Amino acid sequence: MKSYRKELTFNTNTRRAFLNITPQVDKALAESGIVEGFCLVNAMNITASVFINDHESGLHSDFERWLEKLAPEKPHSQYDHNGYEDNADAHLKRSVMGREVVVAVTNGKLDFGTWEQIFYGEFDGMRDKRVLVKIIGE
Repeated sequence: MKSYRKELTFNTNTRRAFLNITPQVDKALAESGIVEGFCLVNAMNITASVFINDHESGLHSDFERWLEKLAPEKPHSQYDHNGYEDNADAHLKRSVMGREVVVAVTNGKLDFGTWEQIFYGEFDGMRDKRVLVKIIGE
């Protein structure tokens, strides 16, 4: 069995953003040479997320509105965590959206369902954050 590891780095110019990272994961899979196995993609920061969904801007706006209702950024004083930092809402949003995804690799391709894509969700941006891509298989 082979194993391949690659780190991706993202730095958004806004506090919150959703980025389709499927092309970067596809590239890592091609570099790995693995044709049958599994691909793990996970956010390496507690205020960011990796998830699978549809690449549709209306849906991303819906996510933004829904998450802001669940865990509004302001007022910062509503959160016990906020003292040193003002990002308690980002921690909560990450908990809802998830840390990682695992996708089967079949015939050298990510084995997605209809419309599925991999996204990086940023909830406390404007600084470098890492995403791990770990691929195992034959």
